[in-house]
Amino acid sequence: MITLLAKLLKALNADDNPSQIALAIVLAAFMGITPLYSPHNLIVLLAVLVLRVQLSMFILSLGVFTVFAYLLDPISDTLGLALLHAQSLQGLWTSLYNNDFWRLLAFNNSLVMGSVVLMLFLSLPLFFISRWLVTNYRQHILEWVQKTRLATWLKSGKLLAAYNGLSH
Repeated sequence: MITLLAKLLKALNADDNPSQIALAIVLAAFMGITPLYSPHNLIVLLAVLVLRVQLSMFILSLGVFTVFAYLLDPISDTLGLALLHAQSLQGLWTSLYNNDFWRLLAFNNSLVMGSVVLMLFLSLPLFFISRWLVTNYRQHILEWVQKTRLATWLKSGKLLAAYNGLSH
């Protein structure tokens, strides 16, 4: 637990651009909220490996969003069912299902469809909110935290040792 907290602090305090951290959070949310064994997650994983994102923040956020996904599953499933049963979209779903590529993506699963659509709508706001939070943390909270007695106490304990151990 202390090592995870140290990794989170190291990611937030790193010299990385706040957009890199925000993108890591968004990609982790996309992968964590949608069903894990869906083929589109290979594209997300490829994006994580190709783009310059904060990898430790991605891994920590993936764990958080995977747990959070269980709360969003009923909403995602309802949204997916509504989209798949929409009368005006039946021709589109039929033509896509007749193509092997789209059938491989499992879009006809209501949970996959709903969670992907939900994350497509939430990705942009989540990116800007995450970037704003990281920037404000670095500007305001980090300075204040470093001046408190708690920070002085933590710097002398196990948390600092774990934090310093990550840099080697």
